[in-house]
Amino acid sequence: MRTLSMTILLAALLSGCSSSKTPDPTDGTPQPPEDAGIPSEDAGIPSEDAGIPEEPLPSGPPVPTGPPNVPEFEPAFPGQTRAPAIQTKTAFQVTEIASGFRNPWAIAFLPDQRMLVTEKPTGALYIVTPQGEKSPAVTGLPPVDGRGQGGLLDVEIGPDYAQSGLIYWTYYEPRAGGNGLAVARAKLVEGAQPRVEDVQIIFRMMPTLESTLHAGGRLVFTPDGKLFVTLGERSILEGRVQARDVKSHFGKIVRINPDGSVPQDNPYVNTEGAKPEIWSVGHRNILSAALDSQKRLWTVEMGPRGGDELNRPEAGKDYGWPTIGYGEEYSGAPIHESTQGPGMEQPVYYWDPVMSPSGMTIYTGDLFPEWRNNIFIGGLSSQALVRLMVRNDRVVGEERLLTDLKARIREVVQGPEGALYLLTDATNGKLLKLTPR
Repeated sequence: MRTLSMTILLAALLSGCSSSKTPDPTDGTPQPPEDAGIPSEDAGIPSEDAGIPEEPLPSGPPVPTGPPNVPEFEPAFPGQTRAPAIQTKTAFQVTEIASGFRNPWAIAFLPDQRMLVTEKPTGALYIVTPQGEKSPAVTGLPPVDGRGQGGLLDVEIGPDYAQSGLIYWTYYEPRAGGNGLAVARAKLVEGAQPRVEDVQIIFRMMPTLESTLHAGGRLVFTPDGKLFVTLGERSILEGRVQARDVKSHFGKIVRINPDGSVPQDNPYVNTEGAKPEIWSVGHRNILSAALDSQKRLWTVEMGPRGGDELNRPEAGKDYGWPTIGYGEEYSGAPIHESTQGPGMEQPVYYWDPVMSPSGMTIYTGDLFPEWRNNIFIGGLSSQALVRLMVRNDRVVGEERLLTDLKARIREVVQGPEGALYLLTDATNGKLLKLTPR
């Protein structure tokens, strides 16, 4: 392992990001209509431990990111974008645990603190020790379509892993007529040559479409044993127009049981013609997902040119893509006539210009008390670890960390001891660990 000495100062962290990104990868305060889907302020991610007085809300200028791509689109409520810049007070260091991964995508911790790490384009899965020793690639996984944004994506251990040994993963599945996201599970068998046995495909995104873009792919288990899967709308117009259509999985969050069966309290179970797995609709491409301390789901989805969104998706709700939003086409052509619409939800927060979200965690550890209940998001085009301070389900502060690494941050997870673990998206991708100095 190699330690990178990094004393963290505000001036070094508030580095700007580009005002646009490629597909691979404001201040107005008008009052919204009653049906515009403004997030509730009645509950939220607590900002401090119970009984400790809250500090005053941050104030001042936002993180410098450049002008918005669509300046005529104003936020629906105060604080929906460009929150005040904040600064981490705790000095920390970043330790390189392992390197040599080809565009790694996800980390999952085994009970003994070893990690599963996926490699996107190759479809390889590795077991990595806390000291950085890497196993041979796990055998037995099905083939992947590794083109573009495809390949082997997220990985999680099952809630009953101690008994079953089951792991779950998402990947672009090659199919007749194209491809689609699939969720598989199998028993992990360890040894000198680790392998998986009894592979089962428990979910397939439908319909099948030929696209190397926007299939989502994050997995989140809930305390009651259900499994959220985030999905994209495949980017091309044929898929985009299905994002709000309940007869398609495109542009949705789905909720399934660990064996792939459908929970009977899903919102569209009794809707004729609807895909019964659907939880929420109207999403573009969700690459970030995590539960908060109240076990509620939060997500961040890729916008086009402008319009990355933080949402708290709820059952049966419509998040508006592509009808409403805060971005534009990469060409600069308009997508949306409006940022608001009847029956469609507003994002909790949005970015214009984008920061290109990827992995996400909501911090609950003890190593960084000042970060407790903050949201951390990997930034790709922004080459940053994005930190959000949240009060009552509203973003009140934003910070860009690790900009001096000049690396695309693909994944961020909290380790068992409270450290943050990161993956950099590169042909020589690295597994990094962030701890107090």
